[in-house]
Amino acid sequence: MNSDIVIGIGHPAHVHFYKNAIKELSESGYKVHVVSKRRPLAIDLLQNYGIEHKVAGRLRIQHDSLLKTALSFASFELDMINEARKHNPSVVTGVGNIPLSHASAIFDCESLIFTDTEHAELANRITFPFADRIYTPDCYIGDIGIKQVRYPSYHELAYLHPKRFEPDPTVLDDVNVNPDDSFVILRLVAWNAIHDMGDSGFENLHDIVTALEETGVEVFITSEAPLPESVSDRRLTIEPHRIHDLMYYADLFIGESATMATESAVLGTPAIFVSSSRRGYTNELEDEYGLVFNYSGPNRQINGLNQAISILDEYDETVWRKRREQLLKEKIDTTDFIIDQITSRQS
Repeated sequence: MNSDIVIGIGHPAHVHFYKNAIKELSESGYKVHVVSKRRPLAIDLLQNYGIEHKVAGRLRIQHDSLLKTALSFASFELDMINEARKHNPSVVTGVGNIPLSHASAIFDCESLIFTDTEHAELANRITFPFADRIYTPDCYIGDIGIKQVRYPSYHELAYLHPKRFEPDPTVLDDVNVNPDDSFVILRLVAWNAIHDMGDSGFENLHDIVTALEETGVEVFITSEAPLPESVSDRRLTIEPHRIHDLMYYADLFIGESATMATESAVLGTPAIFVSSSRRGYTNELEDEYGLVFNYSGPNRQINGLNQAISILDEYDETVWRKRREQLLKEKIDTTDFIIDQITSRQS
């Protein structure tokens, strides 16, 4: 049996997605080779979790133009394909990982691609034709075809399912808040990923922070980009791997990240997702479970802010915990599913 597996990491969230599977597969005797894009936060997380890895993408390029983004991607693709050639795996897998789908078409291996992002149209067009299996949450909008396998869960339940995650209350000491204090996590994205091109979220950060703080909460900002001076002192400085502990204890999440909105929701923290694009999974989390509130229209900032203030003014923790319990009854542990799919295809 060829027990070599290559796992591609293109984003910090992918580290969380695969970390438990990497551990269990390695303990079962599989040779797991992790290759990460040159993303500092992803690399920090891999190091923090003690996951051996190779960094792909030798060119250090600022993604401030389409040409520079293309050059950076070409470097990443070349390195990823070389890693696949070197290890000769039976399976390669990644979250929307374009290079690994291409590698499987070049070498004798099977590519298992996970995705939950419908609007990543360009990336999907150059990934899906080369993938052997494409795994999506069952709420994914659209039919990919015979390669698509739907499963009843979310990416975030690969690492935040109660079987996999227990919140650490000492994180509150890290941010100098007491258990009875109210606080909100505000997330800003850089909008430089391929699937983010053309999208946008908030318009006036200062107004958002001011309005939230007027309800009596403390605001912690996590941002991929520099912050305006007027709110820079609210930047969150905890270690990246501690963010999920803090999310669990937060009263509310509001931000431009669909992933972090979903992470908050599956932890029982209500989430406001503000973005010009939508996702099937955040739609379901609103329509079926009432844990995410999506705002994508031209008035998304003010509408999202009004919803946030309404939640904070009438906050009742038991409401959100009950909604989370219902979600967990209906969704599976995604890590178990990942492992089952990989091991069932070993030759």
